[in-house]
This record gives sequence, structure tokens and C-alpha cells, in this order.
Amino acid sequence: MQVFETHESNVRSYCRSFPVIFSTSQGSHITDINGDRYIDFFCGAGSLNYGHNHPALKKALLSYIEKDGIVHGLDMATEAKSALLTTFSETVLEPNGLDYKVQFTGPTGTNAVEAALKLARKITGRHTIVAFTNGYHGLTQGALAVTANAAYRHSDFTYRHDSVFVPFDGYMPFDTADYFEKLVTDRSSGLDLPAAVILETVQGEGGINIASDAWLRRIRAICDEHGILMIVDDIQMGCGRTGNFFSFTDAGIVPDIVVLSKSLSGYGLPMSVLLMKPDLDQWASGEHTGTFRGHNLAFVTATECLKFWADPSFVADVRAKSDYIAETVRQILSRVNLPISFRYKGMAFGLETASGEIATAISRAAFEVGLIVETCGADGHVLKLFPALTAPKELLAEGLSKLEEALHVVAAATVAELKGVS
Repeated sequence: MQVFETHESNVRSYCRSFPVIFSTSQGSHITDINGDRYIDFFCGAGSLNYGHNHPALKKALLSYIEKDGIVHGLDMATEAKSALLTTFSETVLEPNGLDYKVQFTGPTGTNAVEAALKLARKITGRHTIVAFTNGYHGLTQGALAVTANAAYRHSDFTYRHDSVFVPFDGYMPFDTADYFEKLVTDRSSGLDLPAAVILETVQGEGGINIASDAWLRRIRAICDEHGILMIVDDIQMGCGRTGNFFSFTDAGIVPDIVVLSKSLSGYGLPMSVLLMKPDLDQWASGEHTGTFRGHNLAFVTATECLKFWADPSFVADVRAKSDYIAETVRQILSRVNLPISFRYKGMAFGLETASGEIATAISRAAFEVGLIVETCGADGHVLKLFPALTAPKELLAEGLSKLEEALHVVAAATVAELKGVS
């Protein structure tokens, strides 16, 4: 690892949590240069919902490269883009009764968030954006302004005068939609009428905080009543992580703008888009641009992985795995002497511990026995499980067994430490 210490910036993070040099990957396994194999319940922070190097996606990608298909095309019309737009409409939008225009932004999720905020302000002529406690939307200046975690929000990095934070669902012991509505309707609240609200229906980096369907519908209704655009950041929870392609489907709402990235390409290739209601497509040509908004290799794999969603049995299988993991985790926690609460939606699971130190210890212990899991939450106190949607049940069982092993190790160490203190 010395080469990274010598030559790579201090800004690196995940390699500090998983300090080996990885070499190959397939499905839900990653192998390091020593031949040690790890089960991946991290999935590239939600970028690999279909696992590593899925054979169908790899075949499509290699075939496209072999025929010298366009790789970099700016935003020119290409065969790969045409296929993606057609498949996305037929497989995802039409079955869900959605009518959206698609904007290809720069390849990172944060650039798509920037575009969403920029578009909302352009359309409404207003500047204020309402975001929510524990929300995470990226680390470029506009996106950072609506990201709540103080660890990222050093005052040197961004201006925040056009962003207002409101409590997310469950953050306070009352209905926070009432609070939001009061701020909007009381002209002495100090809140200028917002251009938009931006939210995650399930906060990933914030700690797997799950908004209720009723709360989401209230926020949608308040936005409708007052002409506020609703932006759903589905970067981490979209593309099937919550059991449907979109995380907001169960709530029965239709956002004005949706931000997608991470697992959209299905292969870990960078790709981000905005979905917007057609009347909101008020951009002038080239008004939001970027050199890498036409990554055709990502278009190819995205088109291929969207075919999963044409198969009803795939969705049923994801939900069955969700139920299996949830029940298994509950059983594990009943056998472990650690105070841990558990919540989940679809294939996004959060195990909340008493502190960041405990969650980090569990993640490290899991890595020692061959399981990769990350932490999240304001204090890094939540263990986040993100298995691949395509992982077979046998592998899920093996990974959960390793998780239990890690939990017992940390529980025993915690008991020993308490005895030593007493």
C-alpha cells in the first residue's frame, strides 16, 4: 500500500477502510492481489446493484467495443444513446405511467444535482432551495449547499445563503411536514418561497432514514399548492435499491425532477441524468453542458441492465431477498449482545449502533472475515448493507453469517472493555 501513501492524495477514503489492493471482481465477490476473496455488501456505494462484471452487461460492452462503436460523442446522436432512450421509455417510464424528458449531464451525480438546482431556479425565478436534515446530495458547491452533514460543510467550501434545512421525516417527535407547511404559509417565517425542495426518500449517507409514504405525499401536496418544484435525488436509492426502479413508487408521487446516477449504467461506468416533466425542459441549447455527458459505453450497459426490469420475476426476486435478509438480520441481532436497531427498505439495510466507534469496529471485523460493508449516518454510527440485487440466496446467507461473526467479535470486545473499566 506504500505507493498510495507516497503518491495519492490524502483525500482518499475507502481504501483506508479496506486496506488491501484489489485485483479482480465477479458478481458479489472481489479478490485482492494475494488471492483473498471478499463478499461485497458495499456495491460501490450503490453503483453496482447488479454486481461486478455481470456477464450480460460485459458481453454487450465487449461487443460494442469490438465493432468500434462510438465511445465519446459529447451530446451527439448515437446508436447507443438511441437504444438507451427507447429502452428506458419502454421498460421503465411507460410501465410506471411516467412522462419525463431525459437530460444527460456530466457523469457524476453531483453534476446532475447542480443541473437540477440550476433548472429549478431558472424556471421559477426564485433562488431558495429547501433541503432536509441528514440529506446528502454531493460535494460540488451547489450540491454541497443542500448537503446537511457538517463533516463536509466547511465554510470555505460553499455559500449557503440560498439553502434552508427543514427536519426530515422522523427527525423530530412531530409531523415535520406540518412544520414545512407552516414555514411556507407564514410570511413572517423568514423562509422565502422556495424554488424547489430536494430530498432522498431514503437517506443513504444520512443513515438509512426512511420517509413514510404519507409524509412524501404531504410534501408533494404542499409543493403543488405553492408552486414549488419537487426534486427527488434517486442517485443512491434508485435503479432498484428500494425494491422498485424508483424509490418513490410506493408513495404514489410523481416528482417534477428526478436525479439518477450510480447504478444507472449498471456496470460502474460513470453516468448521470435528469428526468424532468416535459413542460420543465426550458433549457437553451448548451445551457448546461459538459465534455463527458455522452459516455456511450455507459449507455450500452445501461440499456442492457434495464432489461432486468422488463421481467416481473426479477422484481419479485428482489423483494423476496429483501424479506429474507431482514428476517435473517433480526434473528442475528437477537443472538448478539449489542444494542442495535434495524431498519430497511428493499435492499437497503441500516443497523444503527450506539456510536461511530462501534460501527467502524464492526466494519473492520467484517473485513477481517471476508465481508465488505461500510458505515453511514451523521456520526458514522450506522452499518449499511447494500448487497447486489442479483446476489443468489446462498451468497447472501454466507455474507450474513460473516456479519454475525463480526458482530460477536465486537460484542465480546465491548464486554471485555467494560469489565476492564469497572
